[in-house]
Amino acid sequence: MALKLPPQHNLQHSSTITADSQVHHGHPAQPRGILRWLLTTNHKEIGSLYLIFSLTMFFIGGIFALVVRAELFQPGLQLVNPEFFNQMTTMHGLIMVFAAVMPAFTGLANWMIPLQIGAPDMALPRLNNFSFWLLPVAFTLLLSTLLMPGGGPNFGWTFYAPLSTTYAPPSTTFFILAIHIAGISSILGAINIIATILNMRAPGMRLMDMPLFVWTWLITAFLLIAVMPVLAGVITMMLMDINFGTNFFNAAGGGDPVLFQHLFWFFGHPEVYIMILPAFGIVSAIIPTFARKPLFGYASMVYATASIALLSFLVWAHHMFVVGLPLVAELFFMYSTMLIAVPTGVKVFNWVTTLFRGSISFESPMLFSLAFVVLFTIGGFSGLMLAIAPADFQYHDTYFVVAHFHYVLVPGAVFAIMAGVYYWLPKWTGHYPNERLAQWHFWFSIVGVNLTFFPMHFAGLAGMPRRIPDYALQFADFNFISSIGAFFFGASQLLFVLVVVLCVRGGKKAPAKAWEGAEDLEWTVPSPAPLHTFETPPNFHRSSH
Repeated sequence: MALKLPPQHNLQHSSTITADSQVHHGHPAQPRGILRWLLTTNHKEIGSLYLIFSLTMFFIGGIFALVVRAELFQPGLQLVNPEFFNQMTTMHGLIMVFAAVMPAFTGLANWMIPLQIGAPDMALPRLNNFSFWLLPVAFTLLLSTLLMPGGGPNFGWTFYAPLSTTYAPPSTTFFILAIHIAGISSILGAINIIATILNMRAPGMRLMDMPLFVWTWLITAFLLIAVMPVLAGVITMMLMDINFGTNFFNAAGGGDPVLFQHLFWFFGHPEVYIMILPAFGIVSAIIPTFARKPLFGYASMVYATASIALLSFLVWAHHMFVVGLPLVAELFFMYSTMLIAVPTGVKVFNWVTTLFRGSISFESPMLFSLAFVVLFTIGGFSGLMLAIAPADFQYHDTYFVVAHFHYVLVPGAVFAIMAGVYYWLPKWTGHYPNERLAQWHFWFSIVGVNLTFFPMHFAGLAGMPRRIPDYALQFADFNFISSIGAFFFGASQLLFVLVVVLCVRGGKKAPAKAWEGAEDLEWTVPSPAPLHTFETPPNFHRSSH
C-alpha cells in the first residue's frame, strides 16, 4: 500500500511510505474479561483505557464545577456551606487538570504515536500498563478524601501554604499521596513516549519527517520529566511541615510561604503548556486535512513549539506579581511572559495561512479545531493583559483570571481533545461518528463555553474575587448568565458520549484513509486498526521532486 505524504514534512522532498501487509501471528492468546484489561500491554488498549478514565473524570470534575455554579447562580448562600464550596472548587481544578486533560492527551499519545511513526507498540509496554493503573488508584484516593473527617482539600487547586499546611483538613496527607502517585504515572509515561519516538520510528523517518502531534508530545514529555520532580519536592515539603514539625513554609519558624509559590509555579507554568502543546499537534493534523493543503511552515511550527517549552521555564513568577517581588524581577517576568506570545503567534499565523485558499470542508473535527484557534487566541490575549505587572495588580485573584485560563483550557485543551477523538474515531472503530449529532454537540458546546466564561471577564474587571461562595449584588447578572451557560455546556457533553458510543457500536463504514485530505502514516493501516500493526516496519523513502 503506498501513500504520498504531503510536502509539509519537508518542502524540498516528497515522501512515499510502503506499509507491508500486516501479519498477525506469534502472539500469545489474549486473556479474557477483566484480566484482559488489567494485564494488557497493547498500546491501543491502554490508550482506550486512558481515554475512558479521562472521560469519567471529566464528568466528575464537571459535576463539582456545577455545584460551584449552582451556588453562584444568585447572591447569598443557598445550597452548600462555604467549607464544602471550597472543597468543590479545589477538587474541580485538581480533577480537571490531573485526571481529565492530562490522561486524555496521554491516551491519544498511546493510541496514535506508534501508528504515526510506524512502530509496532510503545517501547516499554509493561511500564505502559503500570503507568495507567497508577491513575485510578491515585484519583480514587483523592476523591475518597471528601468522605474523610474534616472533608477533602479546601485550599484551591494550587494548594498554597500555609492554607494547605497549617490550616488544612487532616485528609491533606492523603491528597499529597494521591498527587505523588499521579506524578509517578506522568513521569513513567513521559519516559515511555521519549523512548518510543527516539528509538522506534520507521526506517528512514527523520525527526523532521514526524507529524506535529508526535513532535508536540516529544517536547511535552521532556517538560513532564523536568517539572514533575519539582511538584514532588514541594508536596514532600508540605508533608514534612504537616507531620514532622519542619517549617519550610511557616514564617514563624523561619520558613517562607512565598517559597511555596516559587516552587509550585516553577512546576505550574510549564504544566499549563503540558496541557496545551499536544492540542497544538492535534489541530496541526486536522486543519491541513480539511483544508486539503499541506501545513504551512512545518519547520517553524516545530521550532515554535520548542521555543514555547523553553520559555515556559522563565515565566513562573507572573503568577506572583502581588507578593512583593523586586521591581527588576517584575520587569523580567513581565517581558519574558510577553515573549511567549511570539512563538504562539507563529502557530496561529501558520494555521490561518494553511486555511488561506484551501478547499475547506467543515466536518466536526474541523469545527472544533477552528473554534480552538479563535477561542484559544482570545485566551492568549487576556494572558497578555495579565502579563502587564501593574495591570495584574488589579486583575489578580478576580474572575478575570478564571475567564483567562478557562478560555485556554476549555476551548483550548478540551476542544482539541474532542477534535482529535472525532478525527481518529474512524481509525479506532472502523465507523464514522454520526456527523449530525457531532455538529449539534459542537454548536451546543460553543454556545455553552462562551455563555459560561465570557461574562467572567466583566465580573473580574469590575472586581469580583474568585473562590468565594457569595458576592455583591452588582455581580448578579454576570453570574446568572455564567451559571446558565455552565449547565448548558455540561448537559451538551452527554451528546459527546452518545456520539462515541454510537460510533463504537456501528455506523457508516470507514476506509483505511477515512478523510480525503489525511496524509499521515496512521491512514495506511486498515480501519479499525488491527490490535497489532507494523510488525514489519514500513519503509519510508524520500525522493526529490
